[in-house]
Amino acid sequence: MTEGRVNPSQRLENQGFNGLGHVWYNLIEPDLVSAALRRDEGTLGIGGTLLVETGTHTGRSPKDKFVVRTAAEEDKIWWENNQPMDAAAFDQLHADMLEHMQEREYFVQDLYAGADPDYRLDVRLVTELAWHGLFIRHLLRRPSREELDVFVPEFTIVNCPTFYADPERHGCRSETVIAMNYEKKLILIGGSAYAGENKKSVFTLLNYLLPEQGVMPMHCSANHAMDDPDDVAIFFGLSGTGKTTLSADPGRILIGDDEHGWSDKGTFNFEGGCYAKTISLSPEAEPEIYATTTMFATVIENMIFDPETKELDFEDGRLTENMRCAYPMDYIANASETGLGGHPKNVIMLTCDAFGVLPPIARLTPAQAMYHFLSGFTSKVAGTERGVTEPEPTFSTCFGSPFMARRPEVYGKLLQEKIAKHGANCWLVNTGWTGGAYGVGSRMPISATRALLTAALDGSLSEVEFRKDANFGFEVPVAVPGVAEVLLDPRRTWTDPAAYDAQAKKLLAMFAENFAQYLPYIDEDVKSAALG
Repeated sequence: MTEGRVNPSQRLENQGFNGLGHVWYNLIEPDLVSAALRRDEGTLGIGGTLLVETGTHTGRSPKDKFVVRTAAEEDKIWWENNQPMDAAAFDQLHADMLEHMQEREYFVQDLYAGADPDYRLDVRLVTELAWHGLFIRHLLRRPSREELDVFVPEFTIVNCPTFYADPERHGCRSETVIAMNYEKKLILIGGSAYAGENKKSVFTLLNYLLPEQGVMPMHCSANHAMDDPDDVAIFFGLSGTGKTTLSADPGRILIGDDEHGWSDKGTFNFEGGCYAKTISLSPEAEPEIYATTTMFATVIENMIFDPETKELDFEDGRLTENMRCAYPMDYIANASETGLGGHPKNVIMLTCDAFGVLPPIARLTPAQAMYHFLSGFTSKVAGTERGVTEPEPTFSTCFGSPFMARRPEVYGKLLQEKIAKHGANCWLVNTGWTGGAYGVGSRMPISATRALLTAALDGSLSEVEFRKDANFGFEVPVAVPGVAEVLLDPRRTWTDPAAYDAQAKKLLAMFAENFAQYLPYIDEDVKSAALG
């Protein structure tokens, strides 16, 4: 196993990381898989995949995430959403983590976020686990060998799962900590082996940095038409709403499955890979993603498998419902080679409605789009965060409040301006429940969702008859070829229409209560959409 390539002036000791054991720089996939197996971090699976478990943490820990409060960031950060940490506490955390790292083996990956070179962020990941290095090598973008010779990290992330914070000493909540210091350009992660903390820390960074450059950072997937990179669709949504599944359309080119920017030039992927949920994954419904689960170096996270045959059990969620696989973008046959596209023609907002009230698709005016973007209504899906064991209705502004460093209106205004400037069509798509709430109804058929999205993207949906929804005021198609007509009217899918009406009234009240916080900051047309 070779040490790997690194700019000599950027070795860890030159960043103040002294006294470490062996440090491996920029190992490629075979070496990282070998290192993980040597260190007994996982098991070799079918096709050379790496089967790993994350232990206690099988999802993100948003309540353990902190931002260091400094004068420079005081007026920029959305403090109601970002827990502050005292600068002195962070320094103590940093010192104690460095002491913990002494004489230990570490893996460094020098990578970048952002396919558009004008907005690229060079990031260094220092990981205690070899498989974390493999994971983030998949999820971010890889510099060329020549670029590594001159690579200088703008931000450094240090992840030590075996380091446990002291809440009293380090000003945090528990033994788990994710501490972001924008001034020192340093992020410290301790007490969690869940790999998603690495990628979402980078996303939070971009949500902080890019708005000042006029770029809208988006928690969305994106694709474009086979023969037209300017025919772009973006899919906003929280984990579990279908971003990865619905953007991996064999009839379109995948730009990316989770994080993108919208600049004055168009759309660009932040990442270089995908992190897909595998619960109930099937070769029939999601063949492209399913195929990656037997490809070399794919990281298979928290899945039960046969100890002899290594065959995966896609239905066994005993470790977590949030079982996942991480793989590079080029494992998807129709993935974009550049990660770039034009300005979005269609903006889709995905929601997983556990109330069973919303229709499978609705057409939104620009004002309604802003209302639903700021509302960010969905249901947290089991396993995505610690303590979530079944879907919970929630409002996550901008469809990603845990990653929003600035106030929601900053992102809302950026999106509003770009939709208006480029004339994007806006749609709300419910991938949640129909025929009743969670526990009574059933999940929206993915075949119906795909058919409706195809019609929206090829323009044929705009030609059908629409009705005005009595509750939300948006437009809903009356009939669409290939989709059961009853699905388009959620009230008809309930055996008790009066129970539907009561549920809809309850949901509307939740929307109104949540949106009251934004009324002082929004335009009159968006207020009208909010107030009906």
